[in-house]
Amino acid sequence: MDLIKNYEPAVENIRKDLRDYLTGSPLKSLVLGISGGIDSAIVAALVRPVCDELGVKLIGRYISITSNSPEETERARMVGQEFCHDFAEVKLDEEFFLLRSMDDNEGDIEDDDFNSRPYKIRMGNIKARMRMMYLYNLASKMSGLVLSTDNWTEYKLGFWTLHGDVGDFGPIQSLWKTEVYEMTDWLINNELYTGYADELTDKQQALIACVRCNATDGLGITNTDLDQILPDWKLEHKDTRSGYSEVDELINMFLTTGRYPKNTKKIVSDRVKASQFKRDNPYNTPRTKII
Repeated sequence: MDLIKNYEPAVENIRKDLRDYLTGSPLKSLVLGISGGIDSAIVAALVRPVCDELGVKLIGRYISITSNSPEETERARMVGQEFCHDFAEVKLDEEFFLLRSMDDNEGDIEDDDFNSRPYKIRMGNIKARMRMMYLYNLASKMSGLVLSTDNWTEYKLGFWTLHGDVGDFGPIQSLWKTEVYEMTDWLINNELYTGYADELTDKQQALIACVRCNATDGLGITNTDLDQILPDWKLEHKDTRSGYSEVDELINMFLTTGRYPKNTKKIVSDRVKASQFKRDNPYNTPRTKII
């Protein structure tokens, strides 16, 4: 796997692409959903200098819906307060309960058990789409666009919700999860470094907290991302950062050779294949097939 070797130009290239995209546009703001995880944290750190340069407002929102932990909330608050021009916390519990009730009106189905994985996934999808509805409405109100926080690993795995996780501009969409961690390390130890290793700034501490936490989508399906992607990850890895490095290698193996391990880790390649419909969405019948 050919990972980025020099993060300084990579960071500047991402910012240049955003700068070019925004220059001459009528956009007045960028809206970012901040989860308390590393992906939204690095997006905030990457785009803030461009926003300052161009006079574009970076608006951050932490949107909690029943299943978010106090630790996630605190990390999101740290990132939002340090990197956004405008940050607020939003609770959508009541709205979620209302939408969840739609599920009760669809008759008896096999996964009516509230603790079943299919039920939790459906409810998680509702939460993800609610978050995006809120962000898009805010972006429309503030003459802005919604920033995407997806990375390449999640994209290939289909570890995202259609109409719930895809924004308008994705600064890190082409980065492996391993590179997301390493680029964040570079920002902490270089761009944000003050010259005093024992005197961390609030910005550094916000990013460090997100680097060290175990990755989760906050949707209440499982405790961590890897509980779904690589269920036995704890047997070989001490944290999800280490586990994601293996996931990246497995995805790369499958994409480049078509092979995959003949054991439980086959779930990674199975996810890549099963989620192709998401990457092809929407499928439109070609005109050549119609006439």
